[in-house]
Amino acid sequence: MSCPICARESDPKYKPFCSRRCADIDLGKWLNGSYAIPAAITAQDEDDDVPDQSLPLQ
Repeated sequence: MSCPICARESDPKYKPFCSRRCADIDLGKWLNGSYAIPAAITAQDEDDDVPDQSLPLQ
């Protein structure tokens, strides 16, 4: 199995990565939002941004 970051052979200690460096690069991509699951925007999603006008303000 090759490392998903640099394509070198993976190291059992860092599997599926070849090194701590590549594992950290991958973690950084997750943390900064580079990896995302695409989703279609629905009418429900758009309605969530608008405050409910039927509730009285306090």
